[in-house]
Amino acid sequence: MIDVKGLQKNYGGLQVLKGVDLTINKGDCVVLVGPSGCGKSTFLRCLNRLEEPDGGHVIFNGKEVTDHDIDHVRQKMGMVFQHFNLFPHLTVKKNITLAPVRLGLMKQPEADKKAMELLERIGLADKADTYPNMLSGGQKQRIAIVRALAMNPDVLLFDEPTSALDPQMVGEVLAVMRQLAKEGLTMIVVTHEMAFARDVSSHVVYMADGVICEEGTPADIFEHPQNAKTVEFLSRFRQA
Repeated sequence: MIDVKGLQKNYGGLQVLKGVDLTINKGDCVVLVGPSGCGKSTFLRCLNRLEEPDGGHVIFNGKEVTDHDIDHVRQKMGMVFQHFNLFPHLTVKKNITLAPVRLGLMKQPEADKKAMELLERIGLADKADTYPNMLSGGQKQRIAIVRALAMNPDVLLFDEPTSALDPQMVGEVLAVMRQLAKEGLTMIVVTHEMAFARDVSSHVVYMADGVICEEGTPADIFEHPQNAKTVEFLSRFRQA
């Protein structure tokens, strides 16, 4: 589904991605872990062209992403951000339906029906006519996930989706993500939630200094890491 080859990204004289290779298959739940600043979020942003790569290739459904219309890429490769990015002047339902209606994917009545179905799934149907400033952080992030799902994406990218939440709200967001993984949605997740990486993912990737140091199944990475940097990184979480 996604085949990344030699991906590079520079910011001025700083090379953030130094030739990343990774293959994501349909139905995978791939979790990227590693220290802050190692390029994980930049990698996600290059996949759906929020950042334009400076080298290498991203092949999505058999075609270079730069050959796709950018709206098509973002429709099929949705993204959930750390800080929700909901429009404060729109109700929850309007936040969810805005993009599919504007892009001509659905008429408003169809989009409204889809939005209510998705809100029912996450237990927030009663918030459809509420504005974002009336929601908790966990509710906002679940709405952000639903907004991305409303576009019927092939892949969903999550960039530290729980890092801006109070600890008691993290669980409700992770529960939605666990359910999506169980249903077979292809997901690429940047997170420091090691329990999610260990228990839910199909594939764990450890990044450091702009490269992939090690990748494998959760058992490979958490029980039998081979790279010294991976071992050091995981030991800090075990001690915390």
